[in-house]
This record gives sequence, structure tokens and C-alpha cells, in this order.
Amino acid sequence: MEVINAIGRRKEAIARIYVTEGKGQITVNNRDLTQYFPSAILQYIVKQPLNTLNVAGEYDIKVNLAGGGIKGQAEAARLAIARALVKINEENKSALRAEGFLTRDSRVVERKKPGQPKARKRFQFSKR
Repeated sequence: MEVINAIGRRKEAIARIYVTEGKGQITVNNRDLTQYFPSAILQYIVKQPLNTLNVAGEYDIKVNLAGGGIKGQAEAARLAIARALVKINEENKSALRAEGFLTRDSRVVERKKPGQPKARKRFQFSKR
């Protein structure tokens, strides 16, 4: 099997992944998954598409993450892995779509407006 690549994005985070056949090794920015994401919850988020299809031990995955925070990076990696699994086998698409792993979460931080302290917060109103 050749190298399959895919991109996932979430908030400001971008994940570029390369999938090859292997023993289930996941490397993030040249570090092991458990080192890069010490939280078990974030490790679970990254592995969700693999666990859904029961292929966790079949592919080696190399992830390049840039930008954003730790949670956004984990969710960007999840989207990229799901997209790569669909490239590998088109029949995986319906199972991953049902779990919501192929949907790009487009919510991003709202910009700050001029004359206001934050995006929606206003300065205190004074009648007199």
C-alpha cells in the first residue's frame, strides 16, 4: 500500500497526516501520541475513527500539527484520519459519516469589534 495523505482543520489548527500499513503506531510532530497528548480524552478523540472501524492496529499514522490549541489539534487530527480512511476504502464513508467524523466543524472565534471590549461585550451604559 502506498502512502495516503489527508488534511483536517478545526478552529486555527491544521493536521496533515500520512497513513501507511503498519502496526498501529501514531506519531504526532515526531513524538508518540501519548507524549504529545498526555490526556486520555484527547488520545481517545484522535483514535475515534480507527476504533469505529476496528482498524486501530492496521495502520501507521504520521501527523504534522500546526496552530490552534490542544483540543482543536486533536479534533483536526480526527477529521484528517477519517478522511484518509475513506480514501483507503470508500465503504467506510457511511459508518464515519453516521458518527459525524467527516463533518468539518466550521465554528471559529468571532472577531473583536472596534469600540467594544470583546466580540459581543459592550462597555457599561451610562445614562447621565
